[in-house]
Amino acid sequence: MRSLKKRGVWLVAILFSLFFIVGCGNDDDDTASNDGGGSDGEEKEFFEEIKIMAPTFETTAPPADNDWELAVEELTGKKINMNWVPNVSYEDRMNVTLASTDIPHIMVIQGKTPGFLNSAEAGAFWELSDYLDDYEHLSQYNEDILRNSSVNGEVYGIYRHRDIMRSTAIIRKDWLDNLGLDVPETIDDLYDVLQAFTYNDPNETGADDTFGLIIPTWYGTLDTLSIWFGAPNGWGIENGKLVPAFTTDAYAEALEWTKDLVDQGLVNPDFTTLSPDDWNSVMFNGKGGVIIDTYSRAMQINNLFVDETGSTDPDEYFVEITGTLLSPDGEEYGQPTDGYSGFLAISKTSVQTEEELHEILAFLDTLCSTDGINILSHGIEGVSYELDEDGYLVPIESEEAAALKSYEMGQISMYGEGMHQMRGDSALAQKRYRLMEENEEKAVFNEAAPLVSEVYTTRGTQLDDIIEDARIQYIAGQIDQDGWNDAIDLWYNSGGQELIDELNELYQNMN
Repeated sequence: MRSLKKRGVWLVAILFSLFFIVGCGNDDDDTASNDGGGSDGEEKEFFEEIKIMAPTFETTAPPADNDWELAVEELTGKKINMNWVPNVSYEDRMNVTLASTDIPHIMVIQGKTPGFLNSAEAGAFWELSDYLDDYEHLSQYNEDILRNSSVNGEVYGIYRHRDIMRSTAIIRKDWLDNLGLDVPETIDDLYDVLQAFTYNDPNETGADDTFGLIIPTWYGTLDTLSIWFGAPNGWGIENGKLVPAFTTDAYAEALEWTKDLVDQGLVNPDFTTLSPDDWNSVMFNGKGGVIIDTYSRAMQINNLFVDETGSTDPDEYFVEITGTLLSPDGEEYGQPTDGYSGFLAISKTSVQTEEELHEILAFLDTLCSTDGINILSHGIEGVSYELDEDGYLVPIESEEAAALKSYEMGQISMYGEGMHQMRGDSALAQKRYRLMEENEEKAVFNEAAPLVSEVYTTRGTQLDDIIEDARIQYIAGQIDQDGWNDAIDLWYNSGGQELIDELNELYQNMN
């Protein structure tokens, strides 16, 4: 990625010279106009209103000039014209809009789709690497997430931040208590828990009717485990070059560890057929004791127990969560998301000059301020929410608040500091948020996330299926080590080597 700092020293020197010259020239003429083109010290404004295209999940698009929109206009000092498009048809509408002559100044881009990539390559959007650091709030980006959201290092949009850490082991708390076990902190601890949950009668029925780990036919569990063992997140760097995760020693160690679990009966025997729709119920009904997935699933399962018991004690919870576990090498590695969900791109058709661009960026900078992110994400203080004595957000339950909710402005929320948080309404929720924050520094991002590969675009699904299918077959004992190696060879010969070569060329060009 081009350095976001590269204008630094020379820019300061040039500006200093300009200020010196202008200052000297104005000593005898206090009525001279400023460089901004306005009068009385005001900078010229290029846009009477800023046009924005964004998706909506509501059946009816929010009406213009609703209270939420007006609050954003009051904060920014800019009139906005929102073009809300139903989410189900957003991609098609985006492509049609980009092919027209009436393009909004700002567009929400939901992902690196072919339509967006073709437009970006054709020069439809401003590349923003050299500009973000000029702004107080836009400069507060997370470098890893900005990199992930880029296209081969080119920043064509300001990313919409999402939670970085979501993965955890979810464990039946009553089974731990029954067996006198602590919450695992390491991979080895987790293995001991799975053994005990399978063979030590954790549900106290006296029958051999439990197993430790529950895996359905969605195999994200295996991806999380490989990263906990220290494998790359999809793609990593070895000796200065990109390599696929499944070729690393840590991945192989995780694969053997998981196969051993299956061989010992510590995993549900139907893991090759169990539907993800039944995942929660297997734990809730007392068949299995551990799930490796997201914190959201942990809250779902805990709520099943809350409903069953009728518990009203916020300090009582029924599943434990671990966050990231310590790997056998003594280090801690976390599986993050990409950290964003699309981004806001600025059209070069409707925003044609750098001066115009700076006006749009100043508007977006205000939206990334503390007041901006809270208005966009939470609504209007005093109507949508209030703050308690400790500064925590408390939603207001009223007809006015409910009516405002459908005018959601969060689709254009990006990132920033000072977001109001709700006080965890339970001990489990509070632990969840603490672990998510603590584990961020352990995040292992996909080194190839910014790269857009033609090989992967055309053959990525086929290549992924080769490895994913062989991985399950190996763990299930349907193929041996030779069969696994044959699958890797097939991956290389089916376009995998071309993919490696292409990604490494893109990676070198980006860096």
